[in-house]
Formats: sequence, C-alpha cells, structure tokens
Amino acid sequence: MESVDIGNIKFDEKGLVPAVVQDARSGEVLMVAYMNAESLAKTVESGETWFFSRSRQKLWHKGEESGHFQHVKRIYVDCDADTLVVEAIPEGPACHTGNRSCFYRSLAQWDNTKAEGSLTILHTLFEEIKDRRIHPQEKSYTNYLQKEGKNKIDKKIGEEASEVIIADQHE
Repeated sequence: MESVDIGNIKFDEKGLVPAVVQDARSGEVLMVAYMNAESLAKTVESGETWFFSRSRQKLWHKGEESGHFQHVKRIYVDCDADTLVVEAIPEGPACHTGNRSCFYRSLAQWDNTKAEGSLTILHTLFEEIKDRRIHPQEKSYTNYLQKEGKNKIDKKIGEEASEVIIADQHE
C-alpha cells in the first residue's frame, strides 16, 4: 500500500481536513470531524483521536470529557490527500447524544428500510452482550442467559441456528 507523508496532506483554506472515523472492527462510520495539522500530529503521536472544533476554534481530544476515547489503528489518505479515514477502536459512543454513531438517523425522503444484510451486526451484537455484562438490565434475556451459564447459552444458540436454517429453506 502506498503511503502519504503528513506534510503532503492538503488542508483547506482554513487549515482543515475532514476525518471520517470508522470502527476498526466493524467498519461502521462513527463520526466525521475536522483535523488541522496540530490535531493530526497529536493523533499520530498519541494513538488517540484529536480534532479541531470549528465552533469552539480549539483542539479537542475525543474522550477528554466523556471518557469515550478512540484508539487509532489505521489512518488512510484519499487519492487527493484532502480527506482522511481514521479506523479506531472506540471506548463507548462516538456521538455526543450517547448514540454509538453520529449517523443514527435516516433521511425522511429516502427509503432506508431494505437492509441487504451485513456482518457488522455480529460486532454490534457482541458489543451489546459485553455491555449487558457490565451494565445488567432488569428483565434482560441476555442477562438471564449469562446468569444461567454456558449450557443455557449453547442451547439458545442452537435454537437460533435452527431457525436460520428453517428460514433459509422457505426463502
């Protein structure tokens, strides 16, 4: 893979470059923010995301207030060297609203209802199960299965697998 030196990044007239942050495990787009030369250098140096806030006109370290840091795994540069994709492992939600991703809404004028299927659901499910271990919820079937143990969990996985096979046979 080709690489681009940090000195060759093309910042706009305000000294900024868009940075699309993706979950390094699932590929889910978590957020879009802007970096200037200093925040990009701090990101490279620290291994955590730093951005430039256009509204506050200052640097910000993602997670400094919320604790939801993003640990950088890879940084890609587009063909024009004017946009970045940052793959990171998030420590919690990316969005200030508490949503996992800033992209949790759909455009009303566009039909987003037909899902083609994606393996990212496995990562989402895994994260949900991990979260339920840390933050149990009353009347949660996931917490019930975890409390009952491996045999109950294995039985439930078998039931769900059977349902997938039956559904596939009737498609």
